[in-house]
Amino acid sequence: MAQPLVKKDDDRDDEADYSPFLGIEKGAVLQEARVFNDPQLDPRRCSQVITKLLYLLNQGETFTKIEATEVFFAVTKLFQSRDIGLRRMVYLMIKELSPSADEVIIVTSSLMKDMTSKTDMYRANAIRVLCRITDGTLLTQIERYLKQAIVDKNPVVASAALVSGIHLLQTNPEIVKRWSNEVQEAVQSRAALVQFHALALLHQIRQNDRLAVSKLVTSLTRGTVRSPLAQCLLIRYTSQVIRESGNNTQTGERPFYDYLEGCLRHKAEMVIFEAARAITELSGVTSREMTPAITVLQLFLSSSKPVLRFAAVRTLNKVAMTHPMAVTNCNIDMESLISDQNRSIATLAITTLLKTGNESSVDRLMKQITNFMSDIADEFKIVVVEAIRSLCLKFPLKYRSLMNFLSNILREEGGFEYKKAIVDSIVILIRDIPDAKESGLLHLCEFIEDCEFTYLSTQILHFLGIEGPKTSDPSKYIRYIYNRVILENATVRASAVSTLAKFGAIVDSLKPRIFVLLRRCLFDSDDEVRDRATLYLNTLGGDGSVVETDKDVKDFLFGSLDIPLVNLENSLKSYEPSEEPFDINSVPKEVKSQPLAEKKVPGKKPTGLGAPPAGPTSTVDDYEKLLSSIPEFSNFGKLFKSSAPVELTEAETEYAVNVIKHIFDRHVVFQYNCTNTIAEQLLENVRVIVDASEAEEFSEVASKPLRSLPYDSPGQTFVAFEKPQGVTAVGKFSNMLRFVVKEVDTTTGEAEDDGVEDEYQLEDLEVVAADYILKVGVSNFRNAWESMDPDTERVDEYGLGPRESLAEAVSAVINLLGMQPCEGTEVVPSNSRSHTCLLSGVFIGNVKVLVRLSFGIDGPKEVAMKLAVRSEDDSISDAIHEIVASG
Repeated sequence: MAQPLVKKDDDRDDEADYSPFLGIEKGAVLQEARVFNDPQLDPRRCSQVITKLLYLLNQGETFTKIEATEVFFAVTKLFQSRDIGLRRMVYLMIKELSPSADEVIIVTSSLMKDMTSKTDMYRANAIRVLCRITDGTLLTQIERYLKQAIVDKNPVVASAALVSGIHLLQTNPEIVKRWSNEVQEAVQSRAALVQFHALALLHQIRQNDRLAVSKLVTSLTRGTVRSPLAQCLLIRYTSQVIRESGNNTQTGERPFYDYLEGCLRHKAEMVIFEAARAITELSGVTSREMTPAITVLQLFLSSSKPVLRFAAVRTLNKVAMTHPMAVTNCNIDMESLISDQNRSIATLAITTLLKTGNESSVDRLMKQITNFMSDIADEFKIVVVEAIRSLCLKFPLKYRSLMNFLSNILREEGGFEYKKAIVDSIVILIRDIPDAKESGLLHLCEFIEDCEFTYLSTQILHFLGIEGPKTSDPSKYIRYIYNRVILENATVRASAVSTLAKFGAIVDSLKPRIFVLLRRCLFDSDDEVRDRATLYLNTLGGDGSVVETDKDVKDFLFGSLDIPLVNLENSLKSYEPSEEPFDINSVPKEVKSQPLAEKKVPGKKPTGLGAPPAGPTSTVDDYEKLLSSIPEFSNFGKLFKSSAPVELTEAETEYAVNVIKHIFDRHVVFQYNCTNTIAEQLLENVRVIVDASEAEEFSEVASKPLRSLPYDSPGQTFVAFEKPQGVTAVGKFSNMLRFVVKEVDTTTGEAEDDGVEDEYQLEDLEVVAADYILKVGVSNFRNAWESMDPDTERVDEYGLGPRESLAEAVSAVINLLGMQPCEGTEVVPSNSRSHTCLLSGVFIGNVKVLVRLSFGIDGPKEVAMKLAVRSEDDSISDAIHEIVASG
């Protein structure tokens, strides 16, 4: 009996692989499209050809202008057929072809005729197509019909008009906003979809008016919404109003909370879930407010519907990140979900339990997870590994059982990302839990004995070179490292040679044995391995004598490189061989951040950061050349730092202005990049009048106006200020753009002789403490920290007050100091209640600074911070503390 079943399954697989569109070619389909011109139309045949054309269009096939026009005109002939199925295909085809303005006229009359037809299906589809292909001129002609359609008794027609309105709001907002009365009437409709679409459109019409949105929510929360879909939308809009209004300052009550709580008793499951999720996501939500939502989600955990179980456990997983105690009542229900057939549900249940479990339940959870891991895919395994890492940091005393679990799954089969997640977790545990170092390093050594991923092997060897020499018995790791030299590929062999050299440099008693191994590497088949071995033998003193390694040699081989590798690479590429040797001091140290791509508004010219470059913006060197070429600024000395552009105008305004702050030792130069976006105007004698009354330590010393600013041709004007030397002077500057405007004849391009003096108010500009610090990373923070003089260290504790999250507090301090985060410490684990962040930079005057920040949540939302600073000058360490204290 088994054989026929297998055969049947095989046949079914073959059918699944077959596509009815297999082998379709554009040319052949265009030939078939000639059936549209037949005197006796075959609706079934025409529908098949349109289906093929739609398939080609959706697969990315492009039609030439001539091909598209021919197909469009042929399709329009099909309006003479009365077949309803074919007519619907014609509507789809016209929408997909998106005809040009002169072609739209051909079908407009047919579509308008359909729009007033007695057949509701024609009316609804004709409205959708017309609104898709029409422009503003035609829209005013059919506006009356659209208004009538919105309040039509047939829900299909009303929904079509409302959805079309949502699309048209993007291109013709003024026309759609005139339909408010009809849309408001549609909100009261008894048809579920009509009410849903009407509410969505009404909210979009009013979304920029907070008071109007608040009134809309207030009126609808009194019980006039019957559609479950519309109710879900209303819950989302209510949440938005709650976020914007905050708590009632007099009574402490949250507006609309009673409505959300009332929705938890709705008969529709989607509404109940939406309300529960909205309550759990309220900012500053209390345990009392959250309890009814958690109770409802707990009931969903035992639902027979997988989608409800998944939705509930995913929401509880998010809640566990911020309120783990609130979820503990659901632990028994979630433990039953570990064996759920849906692996997504089981994974979320496991990770939630890991976040909410206490120290006594760790061992029991580990046993359950061990059986569970073999049944799930790698992406789910990675989620579990990250949750176990967080649990280990939460309960450090349980590191043995958790570390053993990680080492066991490390030996099992798995892909690169999965293995990388495990290795990263073990490395973090070694760094954060000192007792776990020895066992963790041995687990990693055993893993590289049989590791198939070159990247992971090299990373582990590098980590071994840093941590191994500091253990109680470094010699036990040498065997594992040298095995890599014998058994691995050239990349891993080269990494192993470097790791051996680190042991030799730091552990003097191992030097003779290391030298023997390094000499064997001199005969390696790969030149990189041989070169490294030669370099390390010569610098470490390969005569075999047991002497302490010179500090300069250690710094040269293993010290941190205080220059970004990207900058070094670019400088080496641009270096031209000459008698002058390459000077590493000429490499810029600033880390250039990538600007975020701005969303472009259709039909608008890009402005601000999205505008064409308003001046050289590649490196500090280019800025320095630009400024030194201006006589007024040529004696200011060496440029220390140039900021990213700061926008001083809103997007889509008539003049786009941004400013770059150039910091010198005793001066600050503001470079205003200006763009004229009005084609009918020419601006002359353009300058910025700067009021420095709120920046007392600054005094204006020079300015350079812009002679002419034609349309769409960026230009720069400059203003320079003097400040006290060696002082991080801060202040606020108000800016006024002043110019002579002349009218331009756009046909000839000629400007009038007479102009009018005019001015344009710009946003205020601030010089902050972060402007005096360069973002300069270090490759090994711990080595750099220990190499700094401990006497320059300054430590103090600060209360940062209530914060939305730990991540927000970390980001605020990083932005305040303007320093470079090291080793990925700017990323805060989502469920963490404490975090350490490492920063490095160069203070004005080329003084290196390192900062260690330790954050912790103290109380409900209060964040406390311990700040430790080391620098090459103790006065700079004090200055960093002053910046934080005043910030």
